[in-house]
Amino acid sequence: MLKTDLHVGWTVRAAGGEVPPEIAASALPATVPGTVHTDLLDAGLIPDPFLGTNEADLAWFHRSAWRYDTVLRADPAEPGERVDLVFDGLDTVATVELDGVELGRTANMHRGYRFDVRHLLRDGAIPLTVRFDSALEHAEEFERAHGSRPRPYPHPFNAVRKMACSFGWDWGPDLQTAGIWKPVRLERWRVARLASVRPLATRSRLTVHVAVERASTAELHVEVEAAGWRARIALPGDDGVVELDIPDAPTWWPVGYGEQPLVPVTVTLLDGEEILDEHETRVGFRDVRLDESPDEIGSRFTLLVNDREIFVLGLNWIPEDHLLTRLTRERLADAVDRAVAANTNLLRVWGGGIWESDDFYDVCDERGVLVWQDFPLSCGAYAEEEPMRSEILAEARENITRLAPHPSLVLWNGGNENIWGHEDWRWKEQLDGATWGAGYYYRDFPALLAELDPTRPYHPGSPSSPGHDPETVHPNDDRYGTRHEWEAWNREDYTYHDNFVPRFCSEFGWQAPPAWSTLVATIAPDDLHKESAAFLLHQKAEDGNGKLDRGLAHHMAVPEEFTAWHWATQLNQARATAYAIMHLRTHAPRTMGSILWQLNDCWPVTSWAVVDGAGRLKPAWYALRRAYAPRGLAFVKRDGGTVLAAVNDTDSPWQAPLRLRRIRFDGPELAAADETLDVPARSVALLPLGTALLEAAEPDREVLVADVDGQRATHLFAEDRDLRYDPAAVRAHAVPAEGGYSVTVTAASFARDVAVLADRVDPDAVVDDMLVDLLPGETHTFTVTSTATVDGEVFGAPEVLRSANSLTIPAKVG
Repeated sequence: MLKTDLHVGWTVRAAGGEVPPEIAASALPATVPGTVHTDLLDAGLIPDPFLGTNEADLAWFHRSAWRYDTVLRADPAEPGERVDLVFDGLDTVATVELDGVELGRTANMHRGYRFDVRHLLRDGAIPLTVRFDSALEHAEEFERAHGSRPRPYPHPFNAVRKMACSFGWDWGPDLQTAGIWKPVRLERWRVARLASVRPLATRSRLTVHVAVERASTAELHVEVEAAGWRARIALPGDDGVVELDIPDAPTWWPVGYGEQPLVPVTVTLLDGEEILDEHETRVGFRDVRLDESPDEIGSRFTLLVNDREIFVLGLNWIPEDHLLTRLTRERLADAVDRAVAANTNLLRVWGGGIWESDDFYDVCDERGVLVWQDFPLSCGAYAEEEPMRSEILAEARENITRLAPHPSLVLWNGGNENIWGHEDWRWKEQLDGATWGAGYYYRDFPALLAELDPTRPYHPGSPSSPGHDPETVHPNDDRYGTRHEWEAWNREDYTYHDNFVPRFCSEFGWQAPPAWSTLVATIAPDDLHKESAAFLLHQKAEDGNGKLDRGLAHHMAVPEEFTAWHWATQLNQARATAYAIMHLRTHAPRTMGSILWQLNDCWPVTSWAVVDGAGRLKPAWYALRRAYAPRGLAFVKRDGGTVLAAVNDTDSPWQAPLRLRRIRFDGPELAAADETLDVPARSVALLPLGTALLEAAEPDREVLVADVDGQRATHLFAEDRDLRYDPAAVRAHAVPAEGGYSVTVTAASFARDVAVLADRVDPDAVVDDMLVDLLPGETHTFTVTSTATVDGEVFGAPEVLRSANSLTIPAKVG
């Protein structure tokens, strides 16, 4: 097998649509893999679509066509030789021609394509052309032929196999990319090649399924080597299975439960002793199953790895950059590392994005981050007629096979909110009996997985109540399966979570703007207000700002000044995040999973992400890290009252002195109790509180405090808007330190949610902690990592040193 990348010498030019004349005038160099957007950006022909209102100015791209050209120089095929032109990914509606001969047409960015070109090779330069037509127009044509189907957004993203959020989402831009987005190469081979290799590893067994494509009837053998073990079989037909029992295989564990050993696997295709083709990968030896057994409530939804129950501490993952081809392994590793640093053990690859790259799954394998993989169908009804069905099943088959080796992948999920949408969003009357995707979720995907990957559990959709007719048991019923909790954000308040105890909550979240440095790098100074066109273009949620304001009003006054509003909404997101997570965690083992929406953003935007589009940590990230810590403390509601909850998600008992105090904001201790905290391993304890602690004499100026092992939980007796905070409770003193600065904050009165917004000083600065509650006389030292040289006093400026207290007075504009 000889593989030659075809990534140089490409040009791209407009081939149709209302393309601006200065762009349509000539061809320009094209980067492959890449997209037209990134080529136009590199050439300076379009403005950055992530900035200002540029996204709207580029809407002409949606109905444009583009042509990629290069020349292929390759020796003619020799007798008995096969030569294939291989595209790993084309985005999306493409026509491929070699030397004027059409090789094929594609309409699916989620799969690869292979063309036999041996009959077209000759001496000299051979023109190779790939034309991309409008994915939007293709989807509209599909709808005209097969009927329009329900979806939440104007563009028919559910009528073409393209990344759904490429057409815009309630957190993402509407750019509709096109291009050769994955590698392209020429492959020359004789006799046979490995068409697919599918290793499936359990705790002590490796089963390798091999399929070959033949160019002869030669007698073939396949050899597999792993962990010092080797097996070889004859391959009389086109497929075979190699099985290795490895009783002492090193066990792969999720992060927080053990190590993540990865074992190299080599699969060799042989004609006699001649190596025809070889495939190298890695596997991790582990077992995974999903406990959905009935109980007195409904049925469980508990993930087990190596027979250990895992409370899932998860985050929803969207594409890390809307312009996908800019992503590198390093950027993906940085994003996953931010999740791990926040004590996350699972990432859910959401169904409106893509099948992620091998780099993503490799990184998760190495970090021990579990992956929940949606099939890419989201928030829409999907036709089950041809050619849609064949495309969806072809991409599923290809990607199930591709992802099989990865131990991090532990759950397949049929799609996002499609079953729920069919039941609740008035789809039935719109569909009038038309297909909508049920065949995929209940028949096709289970059948494919039974054939290709019986080692992992399957869930028909998130949310859903497996084993029950959705018309009988609602897909979002909290007694079964998975639940999405969006009433809290959309219509209620984050305390609304108290009304439900789901078995597993796979989506919930709260919005906030990006970090200040990200915001000011994205929109002009004159647009730094929440009603500017530029700010609103970067707020995609329906009535998003209205929901932010109403969410604030439940707890605090809504600031009129923009910088104060920016901090208040970020603070409210952080509180909403912690509140919901601790509600879920403290209901274990009834509840066994929390997947916050969402980890990341694909561009700079007001969204539910805890890390913004520039990779900066929002305050909510720090709240998440604390809420997902192996051991956590929180005051929670139970049976109409307040109790102290202690979560111990470690393998050791948590036994430590516990100090409880009711304190007035200015310092006097009004009530106190000393207890011994005793929480068994992997358990939750609820501690009732005495009347003296819970009955505040002055609810507007008292706080209940619990301290144990350096952890603190606080409970206020009124909402912020009614509390008599000291607005000048804290002061800061900063000194240079190795790698940055030490900022010591001292409280003269109770200070809630103290934060140093270090990016206001240096856009690249990162602070080690946020949202610290300080009692009168206490100090806390924040470590700021920064290479900037600044006057330390700037860390005490009111726009930098923030707290809940600071929202009682206007902040300095800056």
